[in-house]
Amino acid sequence: MSDKQRNNLIPKLRFPEFKDSGEWKEDSLINIAKFRRGSFPQPYGLPEWYDDKNGMPFIQVYDVDDNFRLKPTTKRKISKLGAKQSVFIKKGTVIITIQGSIGRVAITQYDAYIDRTLLLFQKFHNEIDKIFFAYILFLLFEIEKQKAPGGIIKTITKEVLSDFVLKIPSIPEQKKIASFLSNLDELIEAHKQKLALLKQHKKGLMQNLFPQEGEKVPKWRFPEFRDSGEWEEKKLGEVASFSKGKGISKSEITKNGKTPCIRYGELYTHYSETITNVFSYTDLDVKSLVLSEPNDVIIPSSGETQIDIATASCILKKGIALGGDINIIKTEMNGVFLSYYLNNAKKMDIARIAQGISVVHLYSSQLKTLSINVPIPPEQQNIASCLSSVDEIITAEGEMIEQLEKHKKGLMQNLFPPEIN
Repeated sequence: MSDKQRNNLIPKLRFPEFKDSGEWKEDSLINIAKFRRGSFPQPYGLPEWYDDKNGMPFIQVYDVDDNFRLKPTTKRKISKLGAKQSVFIKKGTVIITIQGSIGRVAITQYDAYIDRTLLLFQKFHNEIDKIFFAYILFLLFEIEKQKAPGGIIKTITKEVLSDFVLKIPSIPEQKKIASFLSNLDELIEAHKQKLALLKQHKKGLMQNLFPQEGEKVPKWRFPEFRDSGEWEEKKLGEVASFSKGKGISKSEITKNGKTPCIRYGELYTHYSETITNVFSYTDLDVKSLVLSEPNDVIIPSSGETQIDIATASCILKKGIALGGDINIIKTEMNGVFLSYYLNNAKKMDIARIAQGISVVHLYSSQLKTLSINVPIPPEQQNIASCLSSVDEIITAEGEMIEQLEKHKKGLMQNLFPPEIN
């Protein structure tokens, strides 16, 4: 064995107690485990195959989460008739998706039947830690995705899988790696749950801090505004002026351009109620561009669906070039307040006035007629500050998750030996 091959059987990062434990062993997957595909009666979709009230859980690709577990409940349940032609697996079985979103791995947390779009590992020929095996299987598919055109594996067969080679250390080292990565995954999952709760909290705040349809006051008010009376009903055109951005083509977007810009594509992909940073730049002459002022509220002027187009954002920074597919709303109101308000209490109203089928359009003439309820400026500011603070926490939590996932990815690349070329 060459030095290169020998180095490929030792990970770069190793726990101290295993530094002198020598090389990992390698073997083909078929020699490590017995596996097969699941099954389901044909043709798909017949109602008699399902019993969502009294049936058993039926695992399809959709039901495999991205945390090495199944989702808490499966989307469908299989009937007794369908179960006769499917495959039953017990809790604690290692499975992997081999069609659609290929390479999702899970150790099942409940008994279930399994679809033919997944592979199940029935038994292992030698002792192996299941959690370690799940991680190394996941990493193997990540490597295969890097090899595939466009980073996507279109399909994988049992026969191809049989030839996959895995590198495996001693049982104690397997357990150490599995425990370490499991703890890290539990931490990531805890942050994800916290993020979900924060988003739910924000949704509740928005439903209660703005008057809902037919109402002139919100359900919740800050103490200092409880005696301030009803919000004043106005047309959006009475408190704002409207304009449009200027077209910036895709070819005019440059990686290191001097002027930040927003086009509908970026707005849709990186949407938030407040905008300070952008993801695109241009080198077009600024004199030919429409540039933002702080407090500008923007809404797409065209999009794919009514709901997509009914999204407002307040720009907090001067000098961002705004594309031609964006409506610009300038107002003396608090723009952050207006952005949150339009996205909650008025979202469906905006969606209803949008026009079109394959491409949906929203015109300033329509936005001017939108009825809104306006509180006094200090109340606008309080609501804007409250929701902005929650969004800052949500953003920080999202960034924490992203950093933890990057850290995990780096650890996995070093806790396992590199691929043999």
